[in-house]
Amino acid sequence: MIKLNHLDYYRLPWNLTDNSISWLEPTSKCNLYCEGCYRLNEKDGHKSLEQVKEELDIFQKFRKSDGVSIAGGDPLTHPDVIEIVREVKRRGIKPIINTNGLALTKELLIELKKAGVFGFTFHIDSKQGRPQWKDKNELELNELRQKYADMLAEVGGISCAFNSTVYEDTMQYIPGMVKWAQENIDRVHVMVFILYRAVNNKEFDYFVGPQKIDMGSLVYNEDPPSRADIKAEEIVEILRKEDPNFDPCAYLNGSEKPDSFKWLLTGRLGNKKKIYGYVGKKGIEAVQTFYHLLNDTYLAYAPPKDTRKGRLMLLMGLFDKKIRKTFFNYFKNPLNIFRRLYYQSIMIIQPVDILKDGKMNMCDGCPDITVWNGELVWSCRMEEQVAFGRNVQTLPKNRIMN
Repeated sequence: MIKLNHLDYYRLPWNLTDNSISWLEPTSKCNLYCEGCYRLNEKDGHKSLEQVKEELDIFQKFRKSDGVSIAGGDPLTHPDVIEIVREVKRRGIKPIINTNGLALTKELLIELKKAGVFGFTFHIDSKQGRPQWKDKNELELNELRQKYADMLAEVGGISCAFNSTVYEDTMQYIPGMVKWAQENIDRVHVMVFILYRAVNNKEFDYFVGPQKIDMGSLVYNEDPPSRADIKAEEIVEILRKEDPNFDPCAYLNGSEKPDSFKWLLTGRLGNKKKIYGYVGKKGIEAVQTFYHLLNDTYLAYAPPKDTRKGRLMLLMGLFDKKIRKTFFNYFKNPLNIFRRLYYQSIMIIQPVDILKDGKMNMCDGCPDITVWNGELVWSCRMEEQVAFGRNVQTLPKNRIMN
């Protein structure tokens, strides 16, 4: 596996109180089973609109955010989803709906756009119990991704992102998914790969205070049939086999390991036929810094009209080596001056890792912080709050007892 040096990339400035995103869960109800999901599917899991407003109040009390991911569960199952979007928009925050897409119709999409929806992130992968798509691999599922990308493009003006949980047997398809994203670079703005994680019962014991507990009540408690320790660098290595120039520009480190990559961002510039180059650490630093100066928040999602202005980003080649290289690659063909250059993000997310000594290496400055009992908690571990009233602690089974 390749070794990336975190100091070669821009450390995204996101932190607990000043972040790009916050994570709102108006429902835990879902209309689909996903193998890698960490949330229980509760039949009566909808929160009231008043509860949603209270949680938004808590976000705004403790945290600045450019966007709010409206998640769950699947938020499109919530009867007040249009009002929730309208409320987030009213507060001056970008509403981003995280959904499997099953309940999305063109009519609902138009209503959500009227309410102020900024974007969608569609979760689609081959481990979902999706009707009519069982036993399809990730490349075959590009047909389904195309359906949603085309739907959003037809309505227009809505950011379009896709995420997929990555398992040992689906890693091989990532280059094909990234290629599909390039072929749709005019309408797909972000691709996200979330590396599968599960509780490790073989090597660790789990405690709440001094009491050892059974993790069997958690949906991510299982002995996985495949690896649950895939690293972000492995995905970069796979992608470099197809494109040796593929290189990230920014990251979030782990809370326990400063050189780990919990969120690893790559920004690329190109069109449907060719990727001309990548954004470097100085370019992405300039974007985040100037956006914060103008808006007092860090950028979450760019509007589609801005991702079409990739040629403007070439101006940052004055201080960004990678963009400077992209500039020369692009203008080798003088006719490109009449063609659009698009920006597209590729994000790799490496969730919690348990270190050998039992420490939990979380995302330092996590954008997916949510609300539980009036406090900010990690959304990926909220089932621990629900089941035990707090996050669990981990100790290795082979620890020496004094």
